[in-house]
Amino acid sequence: MGIRPAIRARKEGKGMISFGTGGWRAIIGEDFTKENVQKLMAALARRMYDEDVADRGLCIGYDRRFLSRQAAEWAAEVMAGENIHVLLINREAPTPLIMFTVQYYNLPYGIAVTASHNPALYNGIKLFTKGGRDAAENITNELGDAANQVKTGDIKTIPYAQAIVAGLVEEINPQNQYLDAIIRGVNMDAIRSRNLQIILDPMYGVSRTSLQTILLTARCDVIVIHERHDTLFGGRLPSPNVDTLGALQGNVLDYHADIGIATDGDADRLGIIDDMGRFIHPNEILCLLYFYLLKYKNWHGPAVRNLATTHMLDRIAAAFGEKCYEVPVGFKHISSAMQKYNAIIGGESSGGLTVRGHINGKDGIYAATLLVEMLSVTGRKLSDLTRSLYRQFGETYMTEYDWPFDQNLKEELQQLLLVEKKLPQFPIPVTGVNYMDGCKVLFENGWIIARFSGTEPLLRVFCEMPTKEEAQAISAVMAEFLGLKI
Repeated sequence: MGIRPAIRARKEGKGMISFGTGGWRAIIGEDFTKENVQKLMAALARRMYDEDVADRGLCIGYDRRFLSRQAAEWAAEVMAGENIHVLLINREAPTPLIMFTVQYYNLPYGIAVTASHNPALYNGIKLFTKGGRDAAENITNELGDAANQVKTGDIKTIPYAQAIVAGLVEEINPQNQYLDAIIRGVNMDAIRSRNLQIILDPMYGVSRTSLQTILLTARCDVIVIHERHDTLFGGRLPSPNVDTLGALQGNVLDYHADIGIATDGDADRLGIIDDMGRFIHPNEILCLLYFYLLKYKNWHGPAVRNLATTHMLDRIAAAFGEKCYEVPVGFKHISSAMQKYNAIIGGESSGGLTVRGHINGKDGIYAATLLVEMLSVTGRKLSDLTRSLYRQFGETYMTEYDWPFDQNLKEELQQLLLVEKKLPQFPIPVTGVNYMDGCKVLFENGWIIARFSGTEPLLRVFCEMPTKEEAQAISAVMAEFLGLKI
């Protein structure tokens, strides 16, 4: 893997609010401040009045990060000052629970105070719109611009305790409704029949109560690690990947568990360790679940993936007479395409996925429960299911590299790749080029993409080929062309 900087480069001047593909994320005390939270909420309140939806209120939730609860109260105080009713979830909540709440109460907007899987010195806000969807890019861009124009002296607030008494803020706990929705959507009887041994790693985040409750209800034997409240996330990124799940891997092997499940800081993404102690790439999870829904549950419908996610999903779709649709990076694009094409699953190679009939966004808790159902219904080990998938649809291997950049380097690379549209001399024939989101080069048996991250100051290069060696070789050609080192 490439170098990942601990501190995000500044997109704007000091004190500015700037949304990326995963919401507004900023360093605590630098851009993530009480003043900026209040400015953002004041801008949202004005937008709600302009759209004539202020009388319908909004939902606010928060995760376990430093200042998350306080920021949720700051946000509620501004909305109360604008005479907008707030439903505030009165416990640390997974982001998918907050999205569910927006949908459940038919609210026009909702926010989650979270920086997801970013380092501990970050916090941020995700914005959701009607139906519990990630806000579209034009909405977040407009909101960020409006927030940066708000003058501090124009912000009206009502202290949190007073807002509660006045009925402008109502504390709620919709966890049971959310859990019941997941339980209704899976085959709990099949899971109960298996007595599965499961290791759960919330990564010091917010999934423990929800996921453990579901698994225990299904009579699974559950061991939980890293469950305490730690705003430093044990000194590591709360991102479930091959580099962060060593402890989960060790526990799966020590206890001879059937599966190890990890979720990121706000529980909208997951990482999996199989019964052999192997990290299951999110691409494999997505493919396994799509195949399971088609083959074992007899569902019908296409799949949606972003353009940096495995093309094996396309092969599975074709085998069942279905289609796989490609969209830009950003889960809002996946959710929109799923609705447009009535897809049954949508996902991305970073570990987020959603399934038709649940919420309109990614949910690591639901995805984990569905994986457990898959093991129970098939009666097979996860390692066996993965091998079987490759036997049927062919081997693939993806490499992922990240490089930090400053603005000058970004402009140079954008000029080279996206304006002049120059390409390196690859050792295999190019069959097509896609500029939907970055520069994606297609080959007969694979592809490579170079794109700029929307959440961190990184150039990301993903390459999928039949073998690790081929993927590394193609990635090296791209890196050399861009003047970067692997």
